[in-house]
Amino acid sequence: MKKHSPSPSPSLPLLSLSSLHCCSIPSLLSPFIVLLLFSSFHFHPHYPSFSSTTITPPSSPWISVPFSQNYTSTLLSRWLTPSPCNNSLTTQISLPSTPIALPSPEITTLTFHAIDEQGKRQCLGGDYFETDLSSPSWKSRPPVVDHGNGSYSIHIQVGSGFTGEFNLTITLLFRHYLGLKHSPERFKFREELRNIPVRFVQSSVVLPNLEICKSDDFSREVWSGRWTHHPQSRDCEVDEQGRYRCLGPDFACMQPWCLGPLGSLESNGWVYSAHCSFRIFTQESAWQCLDKKWLFFWGDSNHVDTIRNLLTFVLGVTDTEAVQRLFDRNFTSPNGLWSVRITNVFNGHWNHTRNYLGVDSLDNEEYVQLLRGYFSNEDSVPDVAMLNSGLHDGVHFRSLKRFALSAERAANFWIEVMRHVDARGKRRPRIFYRTTIATAGYARDLAFNPHKMEVYNGIMVEKFQKKGLLRDGGVVDQFDMSFPWHYDNRCSDGVHYGRAPAKSRWRDGKLGHHYFVDLMLCHVLLNAICNE
Repeated sequence: MKKHSPSPSPSLPLLSLSSLHCCSIPSLLSPFIVLLLFSSFHFHPHYPSFSSTTITPPSSPWISVPFSQNYTSTLLSRWLTPSPCNNSLTTQISLPSTPIALPSPEITTLTFHAIDEQGKRQCLGGDYFETDLSSPSWKSRPPVVDHGNGSYSIHIQVGSGFTGEFNLTITLLFRHYLGLKHSPERFKFREELRNIPVRFVQSSVVLPNLEICKSDDFSREVWSGRWTHHPQSRDCEVDEQGRYRCLGPDFACMQPWCLGPLGSLESNGWVYSAHCSFRIFTQESAWQCLDKKWLFFWGDSNHVDTIRNLLTFVLGVTDTEAVQRLFDRNFTSPNGLWSVRITNVFNGHWNHTRNYLGVDSLDNEEYVQLLRGYFSNEDSVPDVAMLNSGLHDGVHFRSLKRFALSAERAANFWIEVMRHVDARGKRRPRIFYRTTIATAGYARDLAFNPHKMEVYNGIMVEKFQKKGLLRDGGVVDQFDMSFPWHYDNRCSDGVHYGRAPAKSRWRDGKLGHHYFVDLMLCHVLLNAICNE
């Protein structure tokens, strides 16, 4: 692997906007590779009109984030390779704060350099930049490419019809992989380096149709989606149950962003879409999909919230007291016509009353036998297995290399379980890996900070993919879903986005708790489960 040499000039360039070129070191998009089409434009302090150096293409793709097949090895190599910049930490970037105008829906790239405390360019990567592109009707995380040599690129796109005033915010959370340390809080930087006004103007470029998700859409390992805001109630307030029932239950989604009753998300008009859009299920259609299915969950306490919210808000089940870290139960529809079996096994610790052991819970033989038993001791096996790990791993593992070894062992364990299912002549469950959330507010600095969790997500997805575990299922990228809402505690308590509604003061001192991110996830999971 070739090394990038430091730039011979310490001067600070303004901005480079061009097509992304291949590098001798693979580019990591915090943490994944991006291959895109981009546009060029010029800066002016007063929202200049768009100027292109090439003929405008007739169409533009949606932003996509191809997965690096050598993710873990590339990351470890970059982290461990000595460099003359190892003792130099980033304090600024070379991106101007000048307002800009961009064309919608084309993809634009902004390339900048990390600058150290001496005003010089960095010669290596590893800085973790949080990006946010927001307007009253749009929230997304523009993908960031780490070129490994101190330069970074941000890729920006909004959909057709979302013109007007936006803000592009760039925050440096951790420098040079310091967020991956076992106790990273003392290394946090968390400074907003840029808040750039952006005006999007409609161009003649046309996007491909955004279709409702099909089964093969879940084969994409990492998503680059957005939250869009549609008709809303301006007078909506939390009710006595702590719920935000702002739109009527039958208020329809705006196509192509979703299909179904948008009001059931209790989001006051927000909905998530990615490379495809999602069907929002009615109670009847959800039950018809899940009838006589067995759903198996293995993950942290966010699974408990999601299962409870699925039962309560989507399926209309009122008795959810059994939904705990460890449970196995059949649930029946309110009309008595349909039923579903749901099993949940906590993986934060082999003892479900304890925490912070993560996938090393598999060291406990009794715990391992419990997991195996659900796939070997009955006539049937689960139809769907939803696997997840992350927050407890972030606290437990003292090094990235140690986590990578345990992730490999976890993948080996699950492929062994599936081979035993094959040997019994049973059909394997469809396996989905649900990535870990982007922890929010105060938790952005801690051992399960977004930098570390995104890296751990990438490692786990790579290990599971290489074993073929996800071939009939895929990935549900909750990290991408939760990231636009992770800057404060309006939508979470820091480590959960689906806590039960309550009319009470929340962590930020304000009334109520918005839980719609996890409600959206419930419907995303139903899209995955119900597309055979």
